[in-house]
Amino acid sequence: MVHRMLAIFVVALALSVGAGGCRSAATTHEGKVVEVGAGTLSMTDPTGANQHTHNVASDALITCDGKPCGLNDLKTGDPITVTTATQGGLTLATKIEARKAAS
Repeated sequence: MVHRMLAIFVVALALSVGAGGCRSAATTHEGKVVEVGAGTLSMTDPTGANQHTHNVASDALITCDGKPCGLNDLKTGDPITVTTATQGGLTLATKIEARKAAS
């Protein structure tokens, strides 16, 4: 009986650990808008270096100064915080928080 319980425990533990590895941890980083396109966002890091492009999820939550807005409302130079997650094997921007660029 003890061996059977131990075997069940080991299998349950293995399944729990395996399922945890399949989850996608969200990653958040800050930078500046370079350009927006159809479902894409190009940005740099806060210093203006390391330009890279994200595919934006169709249901991404996008805010401008705390108010809902669209991808096309983002302007070059706007400071942004982007949250990415893996969905269906693709890394997508799922949340974009923009602020007005300093004048």
